[in-house]
Amino acid sequence: MEAAIGTLDIGIIILYFIVVLIIGFLVGRKAKTGDDLFLGGRSLTWGFIGLSLFASNISSTTLVGLAGAAYTTGIVQSVYEWGAAIPFAVLAFIYAPLYLKSKITTIPEFLELRFDSRSRNFFSGLTIVASILIDTAGSLYAGALVIQIFFPSIDLWQTCYFLAIITGIYTAFGGLKAVVYTDALQAIILILGCGILSFLLFEQLDFSWTNLVASVPEGHFSVIRPIDDKSLPWPGLILGVPMLGFWYVATNQYITQRILGAQDVRHARWGIMLAGLLKFLPLFLMVLPGAMAISLYPGIENSDMVFPTMVIKTLPAGLIGLVLAGLISAIMSSISSTLNSASTLLVVDFIKPNSPDLTEKKTMVYSRIATFVFMAIAALWAPQIINFGGLWTYLQQMYSIFVPPIIVLFGVGIFYKRGNGDGAFWTLIFGISIGILFFVLGLYEIWPLHYTINIGLIVILSTFVFILVSKMTEKKDRKNIDTYLYSPDLIQYGNENMPWYKDYRIQTTGLLILVAISYYIWR
Repeated sequence: MEAAIGTLDIGIIILYFIVVLIIGFLVGRKAKTGDDLFLGGRSLTWGFIGLSLFASNISSTTLVGLAGAAYTTGIVQSVYEWGAAIPFAVLAFIYAPLYLKSKITTIPEFLELRFDSRSRNFFSGLTIVASILIDTAGSLYAGALVIQIFFPSIDLWQTCYFLAIITGIYTAFGGLKAVVYTDALQAIILILGCGILSFLLFEQLDFSWTNLVASVPEGHFSVIRPIDDKSLPWPGLILGVPMLGFWYVATNQYITQRILGAQDVRHARWGIMLAGLLKFLPLFLMVLPGAMAISLYPGIENSDMVFPTMVIKTLPAGLIGLVLAGLISAIMSSISSTLNSASTLLVVDFIKPNSPDLTEKKTMVYSRIATFVFMAIAALWAPQIINFGGLWTYLQQMYSIFVPPIIVLFGVGIFYKRGNGDGAFWTLIFGISIGILFFVLGLYEIWPLHYTINIGLIVILSTFVFILVSKMTEKKDRKNIDTYLYSPDLIQYGNENMPWYKDYRIQTTGLLILVAISYYIWR
């Protein structure tokens, strides 16, 4: 299948690349310190934070993966998107003020303050590997897969390298602020491009919801699935989805880095609320179009080809360039975020502690070198994802291996004061080992449970390990540990004398009501 892409389409794409590179270099000229590269000088405002959080969440893996999942198994996977309003609420209420009060640069750094350096180093190294081999490589693969359709003469690996190099350049020189500014532009392009595609697809169904419902298999529009459902059984909806959401938005460096770079806790919370609201858009811009394609474009065997097929067969010349620019926006948004966070983790968590006299100039040099090295590794690994049988499955299964123990350290660790460094370290070892075991047994169909159920089960087991080991080992006398524990004061922190329409608690209530309505509609 080959797309007819015209001069206008190519012109739009080239213009987009030029604008993004200009932004990166202009911002990079103002970056003078490591703090500028890693956290944007801690000056980010709520609008940029919210748009950047959305753009980084809605990657090419989301575009390709969600549309394909909606085509083959239904809209159940959309709950990962609009259901994220719940962990976003937790982030706004507890973790955003906790992180900002701690004045950390990386999320693993918080683990050292709360527990010890072992947990920090383990989690940081794990996050770097996951960011490159899962997030960055996944985004490169998804983007290359689609771009190949428009430019079939280019090999998959060549496309991956091209995307990685362009993104790596502006990320290395501009740092987080360049990432956030380009994310804002990318979010707007993404919404506009996917919105036009959704409108034209729905037009082919005469704008009739009845026609759409009649065109899909029974149960396709339900998120409550039987326990033997292969896509997302109902226990996984309770045990797995909230856990994955909490890890992704509250403990994932490449997402929370925007929160750490916020001007203050108020802007952090408002940005979170904006992102939570925008997360309802993928259902209408990516998921439902995938369901529409069932009747409009039947017979697509590879689920990862659903989105490209919709673009090629639905859009006229000119609009293909706009949507392709939106896709490239999603690709580059995720890649830039993961590259920046991975280089931040390497420099702040590993290089700086061993080089106390490291100058700001050398810090920036190391960060930029790390960005280019990680870029090359991700580009090399990305073509291998084709062997995993579907992009969305690859992502979620990889996450299920290492997420559970991290959830315990952050979710239980800030409430359980007795928890110590030994408990944290052995919880990481135990949880990841069990995750790998379940993953391998699942591959050979020896272990029957869905990976989302495995996540909930491993979280429970890891919690027992964390508490038991902490009780059995010596409680170290650490000063000021209360700073890194939950306190009711966190909820009101920075919210004093706030008018009702700016009160994040009221905004959060509105978001949670939307989630409840969505569950009711798609039950």
